Order: sequence, then structure tokens, then C-alpha cells
Amino acid sequence: MNIQINTGRNITGSKELITNFSSIIESSLSRVSDHITSVEVHMKDEDGAKKGKNDKRCMLEARLEGRQPIVVTDYSDTLNQALDGAIDKLINMIESIIGRQRDQRNHKSDEQSTIESKLTEEK
Repeated sequence: MNIQINTGRNITGSKELITNFSSIIESSLSRVSDHITSVEVHMKDEDGAKKGKNDKRCMLEARLEGRQPIVVTDYSDTLNQALDGAIDKLINMIESIIGRQRDQRNHKSDEQSTIESKLTEEK
């Protein structure tokens, strides 16, 4: 899984911040990482030098194999909180997609079994 971190002009994208956030993302997404090819992170301080409530924004764009990218955004008072909130949203979306795919495969498998059993009964 490739991780790319982008910061807005009011946030210093230090090596320490990038390493720390990459580590958080990698460990948090570990249980769904098989389905993710890359994650792009956009961190921004919406109010700049002013101190505002929920002014830190984290947008995550995850690319899943064979699907359109998934984008989630979270706002909070700190960058870490915004990142955590966005990660939680992303995990929920990915698990929902994986669950729906599994349900569709099971449904198709059940339909195939029903058809095969009807054909066997007709013989």
C-alpha cells in the first residue's frame, strides 16, 4: 500500500509528521490493506493562523483494486484527531464495500446451487 501525504501551506510537512502519520495510517488500515493499492492524504488548516474550532481538515483518498477511489473527510481541533476521524470513516466504508462484495458472491453462489439442484431433480 502506497501512502502519499500532502500538507496545506499552513501546515509544515516535516519528515517527522510524514513518518508519524504514515505509520498511523499503515497500522490502522492493516486489516483492510489487502484491498487498498494507495492512500493519498491531504492535511489542511482551514483557518490558518487564527485559532478556530474544528479547523483542521484531513481528507483521505483510498484506491481499491478494481474500484473507483473512496474519499472521506474529517474536521477536528488537531491534525491527529482529524486523521483518526478520517481513518475511522475510511475503514467503515471499506468494510461495508467488502461486505457487500462478499454478500453478492454468496448470493450468486446460492443461485448457482439452486439452479444445479433443480437440474439434477429434473433428471
